[in-house]
Amino acid sequence: MRAFVLSGGASLGAIQVGMLEALFERGIAPDLIVGTSVGAINGAYIAGREPTLDTTHALGDIWRGLRRGEIFPLNPITGLIGFLGRGSHLIPPGNLRRLIVRHAAIGCLENSPVPLHLVCTDVLSGQEVRVSRGAAVDAVLASAAIPSVFPPVEFEDKLLMDGGVADNTPISHAVALGADEIYVLPTGISCDLTTAPRGALAMLLHALTLLTQQRLHLEIELYRDRAQLVVLPAPCPQPVQPIDFSHGAELIEQALQDSRAFLDNLDGRSQDSTGPAKRLLPHAHG
Repeated sequence: MRAFVLSGGASLGAIQVGMLEALFERGIAPDLIVGTSVGAINGAYIAGREPTLDTTHALGDIWRGLRRGEIFPLNPITGLIGFLGRGSHLIPPGNLRRLIVRHAAIGCLENSPVPLHLVCTDVLSGQEVRVSRGAAVDAVLASAAIPSVFPPVEFEDKLLMDGGVADNTPISHAVALGADEIYVLPTGISCDLTTAPRGALAMLLHALTLLTQQRLHLEIELYRDRAQLVVLPAPCPQPVQPIDFSHGAELIEQALQDSRAFLDNLDGRSQDSTGPAKRLLPHAHG
């Protein structure tokens, strides 16, 4: 059984569009999807649609049209309330919810044409939670609820926040669900910055993307003998910050070209299918 595992990464989620296009070109489609954070958003989009190039092109059009203010509209009043400890977040979730409602093609997760499983983090226990049933919009919103940025989401009997806190690239869940062939679609890290991120939100998102990479490497080593793992290459060097939505077209195209070359070489077994994961460790460019 083949699984697609889509990681979190805020605006770098555009990278997954290019990866999906390269996979669908080759007739590689998932039997199940596991997503975290922005990977949950992209996963919810493709899970309810045919695995065709038209689907990736339409998803790409969405990403190319997104701007920071649509996802992270700073509200001084909400921010002040959160700073003073009277609120749990800095940004109202309305815009993000509307985006999910507008583009998710499924109402309930259990009715998804391709089984969709979303990873969240339990606010109270700190444990990762796999959500496979219930309202898709609420589940996606919970998986993407970046702590302190968006409010946690009450889902059934739990209070949930961004799954990236506990497991940003949930390979373990794909294995637990019975997948023996797993395509990992990471979003990478901003490894070629010339200046430090400006602003508290930009620095927070940058830090989170760096923090979440260690578990990915641990899971690859842990599960590489239990399933066929294929880790697609995230663009590198990467100068785009995860708060910056103005480079969607560039990220999609670069990921598409890199993934095409990688998959073509992989067909000839000329490289390690998990090799691109090394790019995701923090590193410097000359």
